[in-house]
Amino acid sequence: MKSYAERRASLIAQMQARGGGVAIIPTAPEVMRNRDADYPYRHDSYFYYLSGFSEPEAVVVLTALPGRPPQAILFCREKNLEREIWDGYRFGPEAARTAFGFDAAYPATALDAEMGKLLADAPALFYALGSDARLDAQVQGWLANVRAQSRAGVAAPASAHDVQCLLDEMRLFKDGGEVALMRRAAEISSAAHRRAMQLCRPGLREYQLEAELLHEFRRQGSQAPAYGSIVATGANACVLHYRADDAVLQDGDLVLIDAGCELDSYASDITRTFPANGVFSGPQKALYEIVLASQAAAIAETRPGRRFIDGHDAAVRVLAQGMLDTGLLDADKVGTLDDVIAKGAYRQFYMHRTGHWLGMDVHDVGEYRDRTQAAADGQEKPWRILQPGMVTTVEPGIYVRPADGVPPEFWHIGIRIEDDALVTATGCDILSKDAPKTVAEIEAVMRQP
Repeated sequence: MKSYAERRASLIAQMQARGGGVAIIPTAPEVMRNRDADYPYRHDSYFYYLSGFSEPEAVVVLTALPGRPPQAILFCREKNLEREIWDGYRFGPEAARTAFGFDAAYPATALDAEMGKLLADAPALFYALGSDARLDAQVQGWLANVRAQSRAGVAAPASAHDVQCLLDEMRLFKDGGEVALMRRAAEISSAAHRRAMQLCRPGLREYQLEAELLHEFRRQGSQAPAYGSIVATGANACVLHYRADDAVLQDGDLVLIDAGCELDSYASDITRTFPANGVFSGPQKALYEIVLASQAAAIAETRPGRRFIDGHDAAVRVLAQGMLDTGLLDADKVGTLDDVIAKGAYRQFYMHRTGHWLGMDVHDVGEYRDRTQAAADGQEKPWRILQPGMVTTVEPGIYVRPADGVPPEFWHIGIRIEDDALVTATGCDILSKDAPKTVAEIEAVMRQP
């Protein structure tokens, strides 16, 4: 529990630097799927980041009040032996306080009574307004009750801060424990991609390959997929957010799999593209090598001191040149490489960014632009500079839909190659390096019995 306590202390220190106050961070609610059946429960990432506590109906409250020692308080469900028969073990406040290192713990039913006391004379409220409608109403009620005591000399918080903004900056930089979990998650996901390649053959359906991924995730200890797995064959690979369905893998088609597991609340995110029959055709290999080279260019830019956007720019340059070289783009119509980039002509075949932050959420929190820096006239704020401890995906691609002027041999080819990169002091560490990636590696794996 040391890491969670250190994070709470760090947030309290930031609250004190802003004059002090009370922070309220709830976990996620349970959500009903249909009658008498809930969706599998997953705690809120902000809440878990500060607590390590995975039960629903819980709230973390941190106090940083002038003249008083700071406190970390947990509100959670009471011990209930009858409900444990149906739903499983509950810590209860006292056991949770001890096990998770809080200064105090109360039943969730005491939240209304205790928050009125905690908010009285607090300089500020640290809370993410709009993130939980039900709790928003409770917070407004607590503030109204405190304001009603003004004639008795009790003051309500005079200002409010979005606590998630402070936590986003903390979560952007991963500590050693987080890196270890993300590395293991990437290893499990890499093994799942390898398994899918080895078992792939024409005639299977997309959902059957998805089942192999899920099997490997659970077999190696992952609790769940980090997101809905994309398993797309043929033309489906040109749909960016396609979900595994019942399409049959055809001899001669590519298969694109974008899938990663979640391990102890940390995500992995890997994409591999491979031929259903185990051998790349000439057109498939030509485009695949372009995407692979573009990823290598982006990875080379994923290092301290470079801007977040630099990897994308490097990938785009390689992709655009490849589009000109293969005839996907007609130089007589679109001009030179610089023209293609300036006009955005490459977006016909590559329309998304080359990466995103990765952590507790697959599209993790953190600013992509530096909000501490002033923007030039008429310009957006400058891009964030990469620093050690950040984790980003690197995922260029090419997606070719039938169109006039596009060589038919490339139609319906969708390729994406995605890895998870930890920024280090000297460059980056590819956490997902165990997933086969080169043409030779993929074809060798797919030849194995």
